[in-house]
Amino acid sequence: MDAGDIGSRADTEISLPRSGPDAIAVCVIRLYLDFALRTTRWRIEGHPDARALLTRSPAQADAGAVVAFWHQILPLTPALWSWARAIEPTLSLRVLISRNRDGRLISDIVAPWDIIGIAGSTSRRGKDKGGAQALRQATRALQAGMLVAITPDGPRGPLHHAQPGTLALARLGHRKIVPVGGAASGWRLGSWDRMVLPRPFGRGIFVCGQPLDDGCELAALETALKSTSESALHRHRVATRRLQDRAWAAFGTVAAPFLIALVQRRITRGREIRSRRRERLGFAAFPRPDGRLIWLHAASVGEAISLRPLLDALVAADPARTILVTTATVTGADIIESHARAHAGSIVHQFIPFDVPRWIGRFLDHWRPAAAILAESEIWPGLLGECRARGIPVAIVNGRMSERSWSHWTRLGRMTSAFFGDLAWVAARGPEDATRFRALGAREVLELGDLKKAAPPLAADPDDLAELRTFLTDRPLWLCAATHPGEEAVIRNAALRLRDRFPALLTIVVPRHPPRGAAVSAILDNAPRRSLGETPSEADFFWVADTLGELGLFYRLCPVAFVGNSLEVAPSGGGHNPYEPARLGSAVISGLRIENFKDAFAALGDAAILTRDDSLADSVAGLLADPSAASAMGARARERAGGNDATIASLVSRVDTMTREYGA
Repeated sequence: MDAGDIGSRADTEISLPRSGPDAIAVCVIRLYLDFALRTTRWRIEGHPDARALLTRSPAQADAGAVVAFWHQILPLTPALWSWARAIEPTLSLRVLISRNRDGRLISDIVAPWDIIGIAGSTSRRGKDKGGAQALRQATRALQAGMLVAITPDGPRGPLHHAQPGTLALARLGHRKIVPVGGAASGWRLGSWDRMVLPRPFGRGIFVCGQPLDDGCELAALETALKSTSESALHRHRVATRRLQDRAWAAFGTVAAPFLIALVQRRITRGREIRSRRRERLGFAAFPRPDGRLIWLHAASVGEAISLRPLLDALVAADPARTILVTTATVTGADIIESHARAHAGSIVHQFIPFDVPRWIGRFLDHWRPAAAILAESEIWPGLLGECRARGIPVAIVNGRMSERSWSHWTRLGRMTSAFFGDLAWVAARGPEDATRFRALGAREVLELGDLKKAAPPLAADPDDLAELRTFLTDRPLWLCAATHPGEEAVIRNAALRLRDRFPALLTIVVPRHPPRGAAVSAILDNAPRRSLGETPSEADFFWVADTLGELGLFYRLCPVAFVGNSLEVAPSGGGHNPYEPARLGSAVISGLRIENFKDAFAALGDAAILTRDDSLADSVAGLLADPSAASAMGARARERAGGNDATIASLVSRVDTMTREYGA
């Protein structure tokens, strides 16, 4: 399949080799190539216009195209042709080959794939090699709606230097050029072109670039071929299973029975939905919608809330595509499913499977996402490995990497850099997170700002808000939001100290996980629980708001808000999103363990108070005693927690570019 300056005579059909050795060589190579190509797992990716041209019926107007690829992947191309013929059986392919012994052998080898050779080469030293007639015949084939394949650097090189014959053919036939790159598991021969010989049971990929007009320049063709070739090599490299991928797959297989038992245990505790437990094993609850689909993952409530403005923007940018959102918790699922109802089927929810490669693979094979977008710090080796094997690009938005997580990842050594190197890009929340992602091996790290800052204010039912304001009008209030085990005892001690100064004070506690409501109530002197329809009497000093989706209501109700998971006694620590109360004008208080939200608290500055566990009562008392100071602090917090529309716009552009590059 060579190009050159084509310039004389051609033979349409190539005779079978006459000599015994040639016949044996053709037979052996055919058998081997057929076996290797059939057992290779192929992926065809690239520009949708290229895919359309390669599978267009010859009966359609403007059918036909010049298919250009480097000479070294010639043994792989029958696989591309088989793929195209499976989609459109009426396709016809012609191939420009050399008019010499090697050309005849190539034509004989590929004949079983219905690939017909047109022989002719560049005229050299006045010797007619059939190039001009080959060019005329190839032009007629193009105009008849056929595909004509050609190697712009053949038959003798130089390697990866395009000759003008490809452009001449495209201009005479008035057809576009489809640049194709390919890669496969195999061996590189010692020939001038370093030809690739595929290995059985391997992986292969073709990347089809954006079609070039027949009037393009030679430099543009060469650039396009180099780009598709490099892309194919990169995607093939990242799709190859490494030792660490196999090790994690083995670990996941061993862990699978224990994870199934864990699901059953979580069901009894209300942390899984019995009717949807199979989703955690990778089984889908409903068929995949037609068309392009992208996958976003949010672990729980915080990530789900932060993704909502991005989801809105992605739907607005392309209403025809489907957005699959997964969560790992029931509370996160409630947030996403509530949000999806406003988007008429554009957003669907599933629970993410546990990180067992077989389960993740089942999930991916059903949904076939064009890209996977993970929120914050949900990085799992099995998930990355299975996406990598299928050529699905993975990115992280609002990337968070705490010092503790960074320390854990660094202990894995080279495995860490391999995992993080698989990421297409990371949009970190701030400089500190970005630095850690780069140190762990992420190839492209962006600093686009905190997605949580772009989220709209949490919603609240206006009737409920009016009712509670009337009911609690004579009582001073403070809110303890998103509390974790251990923190309620500290809060109780602080509230008891505050009672001496504020006898009518009501402390409202919203546990991070509503199923803990009964346990929290017991700690707080059997306080009434909102989930049971109970309201506090004048004798109650505590009220447990163990409901889902009502934080917006209580942030509006209470002028002072403590944000949990930040006290020294919290099992994990790290804090929670301070922008949520700040955006609603609450005076924000937090413990000192805020490593997950350092940048957010730095942005709020003196609009937030950081306190030790034993100083919590004093911090709250200062604000309750001076309502004007609390109001001014809340106003500063609201101003500094303003929206971040630029972050959303940048992320939408990034996601759109990634899905276009990698195809559906």
